[in-house]
Amino acid sequence: MTKEELRGIDAIAFDLDGTLVDSAPDIRVALNAALEEAGLECFDLDTVRAWIGDGPDALILQALRRLDLGGSEALRSRLRKGFDAATLAAPLKFGSVFEGIAELVAGLRRTLPMVVVTNKPTPLARAVLDAAGLLPAMAGVHGADAAAQRKPAPFLLQAAARQLGVEPARLLMVGDGPADLLAAQAAGSPAALVAWGYGGHTAANAVETASAWRVSTPQQLLLTARESRAARHDEETTTTTTTTTPRVF
Repeated sequence: MTKEELRGIDAIAFDLDGTLVDSAPDIRVALNAALEEAGLECFDLDTVRAWIGDGPDALILQALRRLDLGGSEALRSRLRKGFDAATLAAPLKFGSVFEGIAELVAGLRRTLPMVVVTNKPTPLARAVLDAAGLLPAMAGVHGADAAAQRKPAPFLLQAAARQLGVEPARLLMVGDGPADLLAAQAAGSPAALVAWGYGGHTAANAVETASAWRVSTPQQLLLTARESRAARHDEETTTTTTTTTPRVF
């Protein structure tokens, strides 16, 4: 994506885990709390980090598969309740906001409306954003509250576009994994792949990411967005000036 293409952006949708916040330590603690309560084996941080991206139900299923357990519906439900309770009790106790994100969000808040589009269920996402101090800057939080809504399905991005009153083609999806980029592709939205998240290496090697904008740092995204918006404003001002017919007195 070029600066010229960015001039057509009217809003930004951010993924949450691995994009705005380094929440893997908290997700590990919540998962292990649920597993321990059920008398099951716990997992280390690197293992859990590799499973992040598809929401807690998929995370729990990954853990059960690693334990060679299919897991009954009752067990999965029990683990999910434990996971949610642990997350809400300490949304971001062990993790942190990625470096540069607070400045990015503060800078964009004066430039473009922002929403969060995440596979984390909405109540959990709002709790994490609140703990991170990012919630007030967001015009909306669109979490996957049902399996069919999860990225890479376009549902959440389409809902965000409707809420903001913009076309999906003018809503930039910023994320760190393949699901973010595929959801953008399905919704007809442009996409940016951040380099600092959990799934960037996997996403960067996916064929579907060929048209995604690679973003190295939050500062790069902020500066490019500001420059693009300024250039768009200048273009619109010039067009208005040149097309206005002078009044004759």
